Amino acid sequence: MEESEAATQKETVDNVCTEKQSGEATGEASSQRSESGAVCEPEARWTRFKLFDKVIQKSLAKFIDQASFKTFARTFRPVYKNNPKRMESIHKQFIEELQRTIQEDINRLTEEGRIESKLNELDKLESAAKNNPDPAWRPSGIPEQDVCSFLKPYYKKQEAYMRLELKKIQAENAALAQEVQAGRESIAQTEHRISTAVDEWKASVTEFERLTSNLCPSDDSGVFDV
Repeated sequence: MEESEAATQKETVDNVCTEKQSGEATGEASSQRSESGAVCEPEARWTRFKLFDKVIQKSLAKFIDQASFKTFARTFRPVYKNNPKRMESIHKQFIEELQRTIQEDINRLTEEGRIESKLNELDKLESAAKNNPDPAWRPSGIPEQDVCSFLKPYYKKQEAYMRLELKKIQAENAALAQEVQAGRESIAQTEHRISTAVDEWKASVTEFERLTSNLCPSDDSGVFDV
């Protein structure tokens, strides 16, 4: 059963590639590809999700073909003998409803599994890997070394991020310290001005009292005998 399904999927993909080549072939380019025996190769615009959707639609079409009118009539032979046209109408409605239901289930599963976004992400990873000259990572066979090689870049990035955040916090603390120092200096200047004003006020009061005592001598010194 598994070998049969694998053979069916391979045949479906081969058919998709064949249709893709035949649909894109035009004029002289078509004759050159036919002469050289062109092979189906993935293109930038032929994404994995498009290929997935094409395979699903072909599989659905093959499944629907299995429910042919001949098989349907053979299953319900008494009804078919009594009214063949009615049986054809029922079969047509059955096929339409079956195809619609299956397509809705496929769409729902595709959305729930986020298959389109994941396949598009896989395309992006493949494209980025092609532009990367460095060899891909492979396990060395030593678990400790593999874990270190995987975690070390991650921790280095975390360390760099933490250092950057620490510098930001230190800069903010320095700015806050300057603001606090400036506030303290302002308070000290205000206290000094208040103290100076109080001293001046006390001096003025003392001077006022002295002048008042000079202008208004005591009553004993100003007594005249009549």
